[in-house]
Amino acid sequence: MLSKNQIKVITSLQQKKYRKQHGLFLAEGIKVIQELLNSNFELHHLYVTEALFKNVAKDKIDYITEQELKKITALNTPNNCLALFKIPQEREITTDGLMIALDDVRDPGNLGTILRLCDWFGIKEVVCSNETVDIFNPKVVQATMGSISRVNVVYTDLRDFLGKAIQPVYGTFMDGKNLYRSDLPAQGIIVMGNEANGISPAIEKLCTQRIAIPRFGDLQQTESLNVATATAIILSEFRREEGKALS
Repeated sequence: MLSKNQIKVITSLQQKKYRKQHGLFLAEGIKVIQELLNSNFELHHLYVTEALFKNVAKDKIDYITEQELKKITALNTPNNCLALFKIPQEREITTDGLMIALDDVRDPGNLGTILRLCDWFGIKEVVCSNETVDIFNPKVVQATMGSISRVNVVYTDLRDFLGKAIQPVYGTFMDGKNLYRSDLPAQGIIVMGNEANGISPAIEKLCTQRIAIPRFGDLQQTESLNVATATAIILSEFRREEGKALS
């Protein structure tokens, strides 16, 4: 049976300050948890309503009831398992290849989806502004579907980072050059902006290339694309030439 203190600690991990305090984050669902168990993330403890995972030490598993799971879940509809993993130390960023930089992306679902896209398109490094939503937010972890274990995410002063960059910095703007008519390199930094305001003025000044996804609608009234959707389109175009070599 879960103690009141266990419930208090687990539910507190839905908030960033307590994740930082305890050095833990939570993950839910068989697929997400199994992906993390197969990665370099270190399991702290696992809570399950039935036998689901093999090769996990018995002293790291608690069998709980569905009612107990409802008390600790971060989901509206809980799965049958919840795990606590240790937050790893941030790794240094590697500036080779193609990178994504996120300027104040606030929605957990967007960040999680962007990490899945990076995983799909072979983007190993994502640099986030300090204002961007925390990668270990339970909703972000859930949305990544395990990709969190394969993409290196670093939080930093984005203005300082881009100011020192030697690679071309591509910013996405409504008045940018048509993405489909641009020569896109295999190396560079692609900046994606805030859901409501786009790329901030301070970061805009550091973008050496301005690109845009053209609109095809007759009325041309759609203001903007969802940031994760835009990321998918842009990464697809950046990978087009390399993709031609794939079987």
